[in-house]
Amino acid sequence: MITLEDWALIRRLAAEGVPKARIAARLGISRTTVIKAVNSEAPPRYERTPKASSFAVFEPRVRELLEVTPDMPATVLAERVGWTGSIRWFSENVKRLRPEHRPVDPADRLVWAPGDAAQCDLWFPPRRIPLEDGTTKLLPVLVITAAHSRFITAKMIPTRKTEDLLLGSWELIQQLGRVPRRLIWDNEPGIGRGHRRAEGVEQFMGTLATKLVLLPPRDPESKGLVERRNGWFETSFMPGRTFGSPVDFNDQFGDWLLKANARTVRTIKASPVDLVEADRAAMLPLPPIPLHLGWRNRIRLGRDYYVRLDTNDYSVDPTLIGRLVDVSADLEHVRVHAEGRLVTEHTRIWARGATVTDPAHVETAAWLRKRFQQPRPVSAATTGDDLLRDLSDYDRAFGLLGNDEGAMS
Repeated sequence: MITLEDWALIRRLAAEGVPKARIAARLGISRTTVIKAVNSEAPPRYERTPKASSFAVFEPRVRELLEVTPDMPATVLAERVGWTGSIRWFSENVKRLRPEHRPVDPADRLVWAPGDAAQCDLWFPPRRIPLEDGTTKLLPVLVITAAHSRFITAKMIPTRKTEDLLLGSWELIQQLGRVPRRLIWDNEPGIGRGHRRAEGVEQFMGTLATKLVLLPPRDPESKGLVERRNGWFETSFMPGRTFGSPVDFNDQFGDWLLKANARTVRTIKASPVDLVEADRAAMLPLPPIPLHLGWRNRIRLGRDYYVRLDTNDYSVDPTLIGRLVDVSADLEHVRVHAEGRLVTEHTRIWARGATVTDPAHVETAAWLRKRFQQPRPVSAATTGDDLLRDLSDYDRAFGLLGNDEGAMS
């Protein structure tokens, strides 16, 4: 067989009118080979005669097992069919056959009815946000997208813990003005996984009268609306922006969302602000009662007159040392109540491991400490003669003196 280069040379020389005999003599090949090369339309290619592989004998039995159990591991299949050769070669052939026996899971085109659902997700902007103590941190942004209108509400929150997720969800739902009939989440630990719900989530959903939908693994289509918008934020909102604090981020993001919700969405051929009223009309009303959300704890205030929330410590009026106090917090403030009365309020710190102190509390603690260290005055009543007693009374009580001796004394 001639090489590819010889084949190309033969065809070029023949096209230039060089006789076939001269071409054969020049290349040292037969004239018949030259004639075949000129008449062929494709370059020469070596084709090996196919032979049955060592796997072919086992293939029918492997197909039978895969038909019953499509996900059976290749190592188990090799053991069942008696394979003794290379497990890597066997696994490659099983990988080739497995898709033919695995059931197909088609994804239908989803149609979202007005008011039916909102998709929820956490977006982590790829930029660290400066915090109160000078450190920077990647912080989560809670995003809720109404499925029918594509209307977006979003807010940066301090943590992805349940308390902050529910606080953020309630604030965004209030911005929406109505309650979607379903809130769709994937497996976010602060909300729930599988059949397990995080503490407080069931009560939150029950108060809103809505349904929580936790998606199974590998089901991206059911939450694709909000995830595509997360990617859009990174390409349209983030470039060229700087942020001085979480408040600054939320201010800039809120202003940008006003414009984003007014843009026409190609798939629905309308802007979210044009469709959101129809979405709201089919949603549920907001609950008539206030929701008790956020961080809550009851402790007895110790000598160290601080209470801890998440990882930060906040000072409390030292006059309450030893008494039970109720600690609560939302996304902005930390409050301490005693017997139903507000006694302390701080701005919530988003940094980690910080200590927040009110100077008035330090002054009160110094005054209490000074008063405690002063000796207590002794009243005149404690030094009266009526408190003195004859020592013989104690001797008689312990049997050290007889009655006569006691009488003489």
